[in-house]
Amino acid sequence: MPDEIARWLAERARPLDTLTPGAPTDDLKPLGVKLRGARIVGLGESTHGTREFFRLKHRIAEFLVCEEGFTTLAMEASESAARALDAYVRHGVGDPARLVARLGFWTWRTQEMVDLVQGLRAHNRDLPEERRVRFAGVDPQRGADSVEAVTAFLRTCAPEREKDARALEVLAHARPGSLPDPEQVLRHRTEEVARYVADHDDADDVVVEHARILVRAADLVTRSLDQSAGEESAFAVRDRAMADAVARLVDDDPTGRVMLWAHNGHIATGTYGDRVTALGSRLRERYGEGYYALALLFGRGSFLARRGTGLQGRPVRHRIGTGTRSIEARLADAVRGDYYVDLRTPAPWLHAPQAQRSFGSSVPRFSYRFHTAPLVPAENYDGIAFVARSTCSQPLPQTGE
Repeated sequence: MPDEIARWLAERARPLDTLTPGAPTDDLKPLGVKLRGARIVGLGESTHGTREFFRLKHRIAEFLVCEEGFTTLAMEASESAARALDAYVRHGVGDPARLVARLGFWTWRTQEMVDLVQGLRAHNRDLPEERRVRFAGVDPQRGADSVEAVTAFLRTCAPEREKDARALEVLAHARPGSLPDPEQVLRHRTEEVARYVADHDDADDVVVEHARILVRAADLVTRSLDQSAGEESAFAVRDRAMADAVARLVDDDPTGRVMLWAHNGHIATGTYGDRVTALGSRLRERYGEGYYALALLFGRGSFLARRGTGLQGRPVRHRIGTGTRSIEARLADAVRGDYYVDLRTPAPWLHAPQAQRSFGSSVPRFSYRFHTAPLVPAENYDGIAFVARSTCSQPLPQTGE
């Protein structure tokens, strides 16, 4: 099997000439051909703290916007806070570093992310409104902007609803399962507030949408973290909410095309963890071959992640070699350097179980080097972009939450 994989990859891999944004894009044209019929491309990553992933996705986004007609960059980032960053990308409003830092996760508070949104702003600057690329968050976590907008509206237009305004404030730092409640009292209360806002004559479209974002946040925080709850767990609810957010972006614009930036586990067309249906799986079910899942993997090097299981603390450098048991080791051995390979060509090995490395925003102190997740390539991804060497992303100042 290893020899078969090596031969298959050697025949089909397309070298990436560079990871640097702004470079000529001839080497990306094979990817562009594969995406001609796609409305959505998932741009994954096996770590959130790899500089080369940021740079390559920046480069791919430039190519897809300028040469393939993609219209929106959606990210696994706060749906609430991303609205302000979209105002910068489209209209130049605000300071990009500050807005990036408010996206809700340390993972995006990087110089590479600032470079990306500044690049999108430069692209948009001289274009008419209808041709400008958009930026969107799809994650219902971290609803501070929405809390501020909705509570300000209630206190101005409905002061008798002060108790509702105070109840919503807990959603400013919403995260999965932080307030588990089988009765979901907070969600029901938030739904009632959203209906009130939507029906109020003085409510504009912005505050109405912020109220809807808070409904999704309340749903997330009141769910259980127990993955055995299946589709009712906080993890499944989060991926479902993110899939619905992407679907709204696509369905609201018949000619729109979306680039979706998220972890490999989310963009995959299968499941993760204890059989949680991934965001990408929901998009595949809805859009069929109109969704293309591109995983980003690396061979060896360093990356940033928080140490342990806590939600606080600064990310630190972690190192890992290529190893011998993962699909990354086979990818590194088969073809030298950085490359892209499409997986929609039939081959027996693509349907055989493999192991992939997968690191979240936090990793165990020592055992992360041995952590792998199951993978059947043809059932999880449509393509792989492989980076031979990873280095740490560059955090902005004051990255702690």
